[in-house]
Amino acid sequence: MAERTVFFLSDQTGVTAETLGHSLITQFAGQNFRQVTLPFIDTEDKATAAVRKINTAGARDALRPVVFSTLVQPNLRDIVRTSEGLHLDIFDEFLEPLALEFGERPIYASGRAHGMSDIEVYMKRIEATNFALANDDGGITRNYEMADVILVGVSRSGKTPTCLYLALQYGVYAANFPLTEEELENASLPEFLLAQKPKLFGLTIAPSRLREIRKERRPMGRYSTPQQVRFELRQAEKIFNRYGIPYVDTTRFSIEEISSRILDSTGVERRVRP
Repeated sequence: MAERTVFFLSDQTGVTAETLGHSLITQFAGQNFRQVTLPFIDTEDKATAAVRKINTAGARDALRPVVFSTLVQPNLRDIVRTSEGLHLDIFDEFLEPLALEFGERPIYASGRAHGMSDIEVYMKRIEATNFALANDDGGITRNYEMADVILVGVSRSGKTPTCLYLALQYGVYAANFPLTEEELENASLPEFLLAQKPKLFGLTIAPSRLREIRKERRPMGRYSTPQQVRFELRQAEKIFNRYGIPYVDTTRFSIEEISSRILDSTGVERRVRP
């Protein structure tokens, strides 16, 4: 199948263009894409160079490139629009309708979405991330009273990356506690954890997927055997059900989806907005 090049253009990191563009192109299963990110396009020379890359890709692929752009400055957007690609710009689509609705012209300031224009918000994210790292895998349980949510589950079920995403994206204070052999054998939780029961949220995962993950980390020994994996997951769900702890199966969900489900289920308030 022919491969079509998709460009993500931005005057900053490109995160917004990538997120928007990727969400859209994944809806087309019959296409084959080559994805290219061009960040920090903040001068006319860089915009012109981007046009050359877009046109070169179109000539090579014999297919019109798709261009997702979040360039703020109108002059840079005008340059990129001269390319031979299908140009989809978030500011073209949304700024003008909002300007009409608000009765105010946009200021066209770059870097306001992901930059450090709000130092307080930035610091909240850093503090939450430090909390997640310090309270990873049950390392420091005395800080649990400060947590907004405490993720519970077996080893490699997705607790750490979810905690870090909640911290970096929303400033949520997320800790995690791995279920050990003792808890799993007895299908019980320690008293210090039960004292924070309203904050607990469980993660589970399909046995086959968990075994794949564990084999990459530690292929030898009981840790990744089918019997051990099934036992741990079965006992973990017993614990969740025994104590009425809400939980989610992470097998087919992205970190973003897992985090959204946690926030929706627990009612934890986002300390900051993306």
